[in-house]
Amino acid sequence: MRIKLFINKSVQENAALYYEQAKEARKKREGLVAAIEQTKKEMAAAEKKQKEDKKVVKIKREKRWFEKFHWFTTSEGKLAIGGRSAQQNDLVVSKHMEDNDLFFHADIQGGMVVVLKDGAGASEQELLETAQFAASFSNAWKNGNASVDVYAVRKDQIGKAVSGGYIPSGAFAISGERRWFRNTRLGLKAGLGESGNSEIAPAISKKELLHQTLLAPSRTGKEKGALAKSLTKKFSVHPDELLEILPSGKTKIL
Repeated sequence: MRIKLFINKSVQENAALYYEQAKEARKKREGLVAAIEQTKKEMAAAEKKQKEDKKVVKIKREKRWFEKFHWFTTSEGKLAIGGRSAQQNDLVVSKHMEDNDLFFHADIQGGMVVVLKDGAGASEQELLETAQFAASFSNAWKNGNASVDVYAVRKDQIGKAVSGGYIPSGAFAISGERRWFRNTRLGLKAGLGESGNSEIAPAISKKELLHQTLLAPSRTGKEKGALAKSLTKKFSVHPDELLEILPSGKTKIL
């Protein structure tokens, strides 16, 4: 290493000069290192923002009128709606059931009324799908039953009056012959529909859902909240969205 000495300066003055130069160089180096670290942070922040900007923003859409109920569309496109409560059971019949529709209910105390729109013109496949939907949203699911009988009747067979008795909210008096769907197996499938929102349908439905997951009742399965939490990760939706559509009771994923 070569060192330049100034002959007009003493040894101490030469040493002091190089000491100051070294001190200045250290300051510049420290400033350079700090600048490099700051640049790295800014680049990382810019990269993170770029990734976030690329994420698809899910626009909150306006719900359709039937989405306040449990619902699904059959393999051939007919709409079926069911009450989430006793009051909604009354509502789907009194406000939304027409003469050409069919009324479905599981043959067990405690269950959802399901109205299949244009049920009189439905195919056998659509009737079986609706029967399974009614079975799955009944107390049979809470009980962990594998199957339950379901019946269907027309609008003119349904009443709210009975001689010498009282019919509570959500219940109906049925007259005439019923169409039976014996030993209807319980089962549902959950996934994402065309709108990108979570949907549920009978397990036997031919309609395909994105991230489709088959569900069945089980006494040793997951509680509703835990199931919603596990499906949230798979569907990338808010757990409240799944809590709205899942049946009550323990469930296993098939």
